[in-house]
Amino acid sequence: MTSDTAGDFRRGPRIGVDVGSVRVGVARCDPDGILAVPVATLARSPQGADLDSLVELVAEHDPVELIVGLPLGLDGREGAAAAAARSYARAVSDRLRAEGRSLPVRLVDERLSTTAATRSLQAAGRDARSSRAVVDQAAAVIIVQQAVDAERATGTPPGVLLEPGEDPHR
Repeated sequence: MTSDTAGDFRRGPRIGVDVGSVRVGVARCDPDGILAVPVATLARSPQGADLDSLVELVAEHDPVELIVGLPLGLDGREGAAAAAARSYARAVSDRLRAEGRSLPVRLVDERLSTTAATRSLQAAGRDARSSRAVVDQAAAVIIVQQAVDAERATGTPPGVLLEPGEDPHR
């Protein structure tokens, strides 16, 4: 017997984040989770300007949650990039709470999203050099779209919820 889990989809926009060491790609989806679109590429900043910009984007788009890509290895293990994504997710969550916004932050498996985004852009005729600024946005689109598609298919929110106060290095 097959059940339709589409009724279990939590309606509302989401913001997807692809965390890189140099840039952060940001995308969003519509409230019904039908279409994800690129929003911005933020330059990483030791002073936290990228976090400030992300908090501003959250205020502008008023999402129901933030979806941060967790770059696991092909074997499913977490390496340095995953640890960095966890730390970034914690920093964003803390910054949002400091601004008086309590927003769920989910970490979702994003294996190969950047590779898929790069291939997609190359297929569209973009070379690697001209794509650097948008590949992170394209990866964020893939992250948020896969997350909403998975929730629609299963009726279960994707990934792992980052709990308030959780050590991102667990």
